[in-house]
Amino acid sequence: MNILAIECTHGVLGIALLHGAAVRDMCGEAWQKTAESIVPLIDRVMMDAAAPPESLDAVAVSSGPGSFTALRIGMSVAKGVACGLGIPVVPVPTLPSMAASLPSDFGAESVMAVVESRKGEYYYSVFRTADLESFKWDAPVLRGGAEAVLTELARHPDGMAVVGRNLDPLRDALQAGRARVADADFFTAASLLPMAGRLLLMGGGADAGAVEANYHQEFVSGSAPAGPGGVGGE
Repeated sequence: MNILAIECTHGVLGIALLHGAAVRDMCGEAWQKTAESIVPLIDRVMMDAAAPPESLDAVAVSSGPGSFTALRIGMSVAKGVACGLGIPVVPVPTLPSMAASLPSDFGAESVMAVVESRKGEYYYSVFRTADLESFKWDAPVLRGGAEAVLTELARHPDGMAVVGRNLDPLRDALQAGRARVADADFFTAASLLPMAGRLLLMGGGADAGAVEANYHQEFVSGSAPAGPGGVGGE
C-alpha cells in the first residue's frame, strides 16, 4: 500500500510517504508558507523514495480542525493530486491522530488533544487511550476558551495527558490540574498513516470532489469575531 500524507493544519507543513514498508517523513516551512512550499516538498519526498506518482494508492490529508487557510491549501492540493491520478482521498481527523501520536511512555488513561481556534480559544477533544489504540476516534470536537478547557480537564481526574501546539498560555493551569503536558512536536504527516491505511482497507477513501475539510467554524473575513458565534479569519 502506497499512501502520500499531507499535514498542514497548524504549526509546520509536513509530508509523508508510505511506500511499501518504508515511511519517509519530511517537514517544511511554517504553515504560513504552505502555498509556496507544499508541492516542492511533495516532489522531494516522492523523488527521495524513487516512487513514481502512478504508484500511489491514495492521498491522506489531515482534515481539521486547524488553521482555516492552511487546511484549505492542504485539502486543495490533496484533491488535485488524487484527481490527477484517479485515486481516493482519505481525510484523517486531526485531533485523534494527534492524540494517538502521543508516545506510549506517557502512560495516561486518557488524552486531551488541543489546537488553537483563534486567540484565546481552542478546539479540543478527549480520548481514552484504549479507544485510540482500537481506532475508536469518534469523540466530539469541542470549542471554547481556557476556562472551558480547564473545566473539561477537571472532569477527568485520572492523570490525563494534554497534547497540542502553542499550549504556553494554558501550561501552568494544566499542570496545576495535574495534567501531563506534551508539545506535539512528534505529530507529523506520518502520524496520519496508521488511520489512513485502516480507513483505506475499510473502503474509507472518497472521490476527491466529495471530500471537505472539517473547519468546525464559520469563516468570517477579518481579524475579529462578528458576534458571539463568529470567528475571525486567517
